[in-house]
Amino acid sequence: QVQLVESGGGLVQAGGPLRLSCAASGRTFSNRAMGWFRQAPGKEREFVARIMWSGGSTYYADSVKGRFTISRDNAKTTVYVQMNSLKPEDAAVYYCFADAGTRPYVTYDYWGQGTQVTVSS
Repeated sequence: QVQLVESGGGLVQAGGPLRLSCAASGRTFSNRAMGWFRQAPGKEREFVARIMWSGGSTYYADSVKGRFTISRDNAKTTVYVQMNSLKPEDAAVYYCFADAGTRPYVTYDYWGQGTQVTVSS
């Protein structure tokens, strides 16, 4: 099992930055990828970004490309997302996920409890 704990959410003005962190514990050695989803009120949970532990390749949703940057520490226990130029439509609960590495493709096996991001216009 892997436990994920997000932090860094809060209130920010439109155009401002915010950085979220997700700390993993437990069987982290088997994780292949980590990343973020978000869910705004009344909307479905949507993919934001992910990073592969091996090689560090990244992938972003078009809506955040060029504004968000995902990174991880070398110990493979913490993933970050630096969010710049935030827009009101970025407001949501942000959830961290981890891939257990059991399939030949990325799967969303573990989830954090979420952290709220509020963007004031």
